Amino acid sequence: MQLNFKEILSVSLILFSVIDILGAIPVIIDLRKKTGHIHAEQATLVSGGIMIAFLYVGKSILGLLGVDINSFAIAGAIIIFLIGLEMTLGRNIFKSEDAEAGKAASIVPLAFPVIAGAGTMTTILSLKSQFDEINILIGILLNLVFIYVVLKSSQWIETKLGTVGTNVLRKVFGVILLAISIKILQKRLG
Repeated sequence: MQLNFKEILSVSLILFSVIDILGAIPVIIDLRKKTGHIHAEQATLVSGGIMIAFLYVGKSILGLLGVDINSFAIAGAIIIFLIGLEMTLGRNIFKSEDAEAGKAASIVPLAFPVIAGAGTMTTILSLKSQFDEINILIGILLNLVFIYVVLKSSQWIETKLGTVGTNVLRKVFGVILLAISIKILQKRLG
């Protein structure tokens, strides 16, 4: 295992585009409105834990459970589809029932599957076949820093966008999430 700046940069950029935390801003704002608060630290740590665990034992865990990558990706696509429906139609599918729901929303659906979803995990497995684990690990950590900054500043971002901007962005990205989920389903089923 050897540190390689070029590999770290490649891994970081690939994960950045797959995680797409900037594209998830409407989801983050929507969750914060429902729950009152996003636990940035918790969401970052949980998603980081999921990604790092998947780097080292993901394929084994899925194999142990008898779940293949396709099934895993389809399950993630269904959750993304439901989030997209919720954003587009303005209906609540994921309901918050108590104060603990804010913490839970930081994990499901934010940490998983929005941040560390099936796409991220399958990408990590693919990267493992091309790059040294230490470089992938550093790429994951760099992305986690950026994720934390975006989550922590979601209220500021919402203020800058305003109510109308936030609503438009939520609807547009809801449709985009629906399209992404359909694309994942087509790829995995077709």
